[in-house]
Amino acid sequence: MAEERDEQLIIPDILPLLPIRDVVIFPYMIVPLFVARESSINAVDKALSRDRLIFMATQKDVSKEEPTPEDIYTYGSVGMIMRMLKLPDGRVKILVQGIARGKVNTYLQSKPSYTVDITKIKEVHIEKLTMETEAMMRNIRESLEKLSSLGKVVFPEVMLVLENIEDAGRLSDLVAANLGLNVDVAQQVLETLDPLQRLKKVNDLVIKELQVSQMQAKIQNQAKEEMDKTQREYFLREQMRQIKSELGDIEDATEEAEDFKGKIKKAKMPHDVEKESLKQAERLDMMHPDAAEAAIIRTYLEWLVELPWSKHTKDTLDIQKAKKVLDSDHYNLTKVKERILEYLAVRKLKKRMKGPILCFVGPPGVGKTSLGRSIARAMGRSFVRISLGGMKDEAEIRGHRRTYVGALPGRIIQGMKQAGTHNPVFMMDEIDKIGADFRGDPSSALLEVLDPEQNNAFSDHYLAVPFDLSKVMFITTANLTDPIPGALKDRMETIEIPGYTEEEKIEIARKFIIPRQIKEHGLTDKLIVLPDETVKKIISEHTREAGLRNLEREVATVCRKVAKQVASGKKETTAITPRTLSEYLGVPRYLPEAEQETDEVGVATGLAWTPAGGEILYVEATTMKGKGQLTLTGHLGDVMKESAKAALSYARSMVGNFGLPSDFYKDLDIHIHVPAGAIPKDGPSAGVTMATALVSVLTQTPVNKDVAMTGEITLRGRVLPVGGLKEKCLAALRAGSKTIIIPDRNKKDLEEVPGDVRKKMNIVMVKHVDEVLELALKKKPKRARKRAKPVRRKVQVRA
Repeated sequence: MAEERDEQLIIPDILPLLPIRDVVIFPYMIVPLFVARESSINAVDKALSRDRLIFMATQKDVSKEEPTPEDIYTYGSVGMIMRMLKLPDGRVKILVQGIARGKVNTYLQSKPSYTVDITKIKEVHIEKLTMETEAMMRNIRESLEKLSSLGKVVFPEVMLVLENIEDAGRLSDLVAANLGLNVDVAQQVLETLDPLQRLKKVNDLVIKELQVSQMQAKIQNQAKEEMDKTQREYFLREQMRQIKSELGDIEDATEEAEDFKGKIKKAKMPHDVEKESLKQAERLDMMHPDAAEAAIIRTYLEWLVELPWSKHTKDTLDIQKAKKVLDSDHYNLTKVKERILEYLAVRKLKKRMKGPILCFVGPPGVGKTSLGRSIARAMGRSFVRISLGGMKDEAEIRGHRRTYVGALPGRIIQGMKQAGTHNPVFMMDEIDKIGADFRGDPSSALLEVLDPEQNNAFSDHYLAVPFDLSKVMFITTANLTDPIPGALKDRMETIEIPGYTEEEKIEIARKFIIPRQIKEHGLTDKLIVLPDETVKKIISEHTREAGLRNLEREVATVCRKVAKQVASGKKETTAITPRTLSEYLGVPRYLPEAEQETDEVGVATGLAWTPAGGEILYVEATTMKGKGQLTLTGHLGDVMKESAKAALSYARSMVGNFGLPSDFYKDLDIHIHVPAGAIPKDGPSAGVTMATALVSVLTQTPVNKDVAMTGEITLRGRVLPVGGLKEKCLAALRAGSKTIIIPDRNKKDLEEVPGDVRKKMNIVMVKHVDEVLELALKKKPKRARKRAKPVRRKVQVRA
């Protein structure tokens, strides 16, 4: 009946146009519309004043408030306004029913509303349905029922109407109107005039919608069965991410991930590292910005992009220029400077080579750390320094794994980031003071760092990607080599930096220390003068060290007192003479030893090596009536005690040579003492000194005060070589000894003793104790024994 009524209805060619948004009106479709635009309200009023017919076409762009003809689709539907209600806010609510398709031919009027000339499109009716058409229509009905069961909103009334429709075109329109299609897809269906083609298109759309709904249902079922706590959290975060994306809040996280990707490309990382970095950046992009793991990945990426993967400094290969820089910073140290210049020379000839791994060994204050900084300046490289003293945790070197809260890379990677280049001079101080406990052994972790065959792919636990350390020049420092594990020591090239002679200290003070202290205290050369004689007195009476730290402190003390005078108004030049030095530094701290003033019986001068350089060691022996007991005092170690027993055994075996009765020891107790008693002492090199003191007291023959000695003895009287010869020679020179006795097999070590020291001293090499006694003992005592309490420093020594 509705079709017959529609066919009898005469539709004029000219109708008012109502542009609509977000919906496509199909024939026989009844829909309520809210009309708010003034032009649209005018079109409705115009239709109501005539025959209630109006042409409805959909806008292409829903955001336009005043659409032009180009913004409106050509095809639309002729509709009849069934009801109209004016709302209090000025809008109009109408209920319209689609009647027939139509096409706009011409726009006749635009004000106060659009008026168009249309062509009504007559619907083609298929008299006899083919089996294919019936199958498609039946498939559409069944698919809609399945969609309804899967949650798609399809009204029961629509399903009832579909069961009674036999016309293919009308069924297509009704299904398309209730399928919830996008505007552009629905418009395509509207513009498909052939009913069979339209039926096929709608059938494809229904099948696609059914497949999507089935997949959605399948995903939901799988999620319900398999989703655990982590998956649920991920699902919720994804939903939140979509919500934030709709609200525009996700842009910051996306921008952050893109920023990281740009920095990764700019860092020029190795391929594997870049691949891992991009993977982590993708993970960060998928995560919520406030997630705990996102913060971990963000920190990890910041470390990766800030490391110097490809940044490097160009080495200064001018040998003469580098030599000039080294000489301007440090006096002497020929061996170290020569080694650096050799490296630069090879580097100049060969572009690619591994960085050397050096170990500077010497007492405190000789300039090991400052030398590393000077080397970096001479080579034009950046400099970074870390201290290994007291380190007990392996993670300090290799870093912590990212699974731990607050994890960070190790000190090596941190130092590389600080350096900013991948070829710096990397100094590791106090390598001899590394500890070890239940957290691991840092010295074992350093084996990879300091091995040229392995450090090209150093693996830090935090980074978990290889980092190339082969271009780094590693320099380590130590006071002793004994505490360094053998495997670690084997990987380093050890360069000894012994103590300075008095002349070297005077020269260093003149060139470096005094000018620096004058500048740091705001003085000038016109306000203070420190001649060499004064510096010499400071060295000999106010300091006693292998290095220069105490000397610099004493010079600083003098400068402070002069600065106080200048600040009080004194403008004249202050000359610090040896006579006036006590006014600035007080009384001398170190006086000549009492034993040095006379030749004494039973007192021999030995030489010892300490971490601070060489030291003088006096060995005293005395006898008393007793039962042949040997007493040893002076906080001696086991090795020194054994040396004393070996010296006594040698003396007893050689009684005939010394003019002693064979049983002299039965009625005598022998006491050997090594001052000062509170200082621990140990080592084998005091053997000849103990033998000399022992023979001296037994024969009552004085020992030459100007003779110092060192060497280990055997029961047969042979003198064995010892270590630390250079330091011991310097100590003897400081103490005023004119002759030094050394083992003959130490002749090779004399090359390390400075030439000026060898010229000032008579160095005698011996093979047997008899030669020592002949040189050290005098035939007749020249002066009565005079004892005085010596002034001594408390430092731990090794004989």
